[in-house]
Amino acid sequence: MSFFNRFKKKNQPQQRPLFYDIVCPYCFTRFQPEDVVFRAMHSREDDENYALGEDDALNKYRERFGLDTVDDMEAILNPADIPEEYHHYTDHVLTGITDRYGVLTRRRLCPSCHNELPVTAGKVPSNIISIIGASQVGKSVYMTSLIHTLQHTTAGHFDAACMPLNAEISRKFRTLYEEPLFERGDLLASTQKEKMQEPFIFQFVFKDESKPPLTLVFFDVAGEGMVDQDYLGLHGQHIKNSAGILFMVDPLQIRSIREKIRINFGDRPGEWVSQYDEPRDVVLTMFGDFIAYQEKSKTDIPTAVVLAKSDMLHSLKDEDGDYIKSNSNVFNNYVHRKMLNLDEFHNIDGEIRRFIEKVDRPFKDTMDVYFANTGYFAVSALGSNPVNQRIEGVVSPIRVDEPFIWLLHKLNYIEGSDGP
Repeated sequence: MSFFNRFKKKNQPQQRPLFYDIVCPYCFTRFQPEDVVFRAMHSREDDENYALGEDDALNKYRERFGLDTVDDMEAILNPADIPEEYHHYTDHVLTGITDRYGVLTRRRLCPSCHNELPVTAGKVPSNIISIIGASQVGKSVYMTSLIHTLQHTTAGHFDAACMPLNAEISRKFRTLYEEPLFERGDLLASTQKEKMQEPFIFQFVFKDESKPPLTLVFFDVAGEGMVDQDYLGLHGQHIKNSAGILFMVDPLQIRSIREKIRINFGDRPGEWVSQYDEPRDVVLTMFGDFIAYQEKSKTDIPTAVVLAKSDMLHSLKDEDGDYIKSNSNVFNNYVHRKMLNLDEFHNIDGEIRRFIEKVDRPFKDTMDVYFANTGYFAVSALGSNPVNQRIEGVVSPIRVDEPFIWLLHKLNYIEGSDGP
């Protein structure tokens, strides 16, 4: 921190509201805490209102994404049907009700899809971080590398812990994503358009109890869907209700440099896809889906433009810096501790902005028009280019957490410093 920076007046923390809007981490509907419904903790054959039966709302949600229906669920209880004296509140948030049989339930459900809500819903901001981008950009690989890094490294640098919301999410992430990539060096299969990618819900919990936990929802939309208007209509709700966006761009999407990179790495069969969705196509689709309806047709959602596979940019580096300077910090990992190093961020942000502007000016101009709050980054989820769908050696991520740390700063969870 510079000498003069110490005397700058710090922003006064905003007064914390009594409760927060809830954004369902499954269907991404936004509602007030008082609008939740509950699932009964028991069933009764002598009362049709408490008998086991089908949950139409839950099964409609599951059927929509090709998941199996669930039969014989406990009844849905609406707080409006329960006298106020049987409502239970925690920190001004309705968290439980006692039913007509004297049984307490705290199983809060989303009123739209009837999935069970996190226990912190309404007590802390429902901040959703969305990972978006066209096909082939490696969103699943980046998500895996990011969450692994947050849990094993980043959280410790910010006196926090990054934890899955429940044991099922922990098991699924570990067995389907983390172990194949980090222990066996196998690349992950691309997310299929017709397959529902269930959200991975984590909490970034600070040891400082004055800071509320941050709920992280990583919802990996299949890339092809980001340029399909009908498909985006199904999943675009989560983008609209996001607190931050990680917008991934693959260097191979950029027509002007794709051939240069291809020649450098060699055109081996199976390693190159002939058709790439242009990054601007994703932006234009998002504009038609929700940005056009925002104030001044522009979104204020902090958006990190993440240039993936930065290790590929080695083939473009030169002394003059026409593309990427040979001594660029892009190729070197950096560890942010306690706060965001603004000098480091501005250096990377400026270099990648200039790079994108040079190689894909239409995309950069489109971002400037539709997004009011952007930061530009370069990351390598693996640290090296895979060969035959496998990683040779140890997976060594480079700067994967930097876009997330920037979003933490933009959401006022951490401060920024003009130096180490």
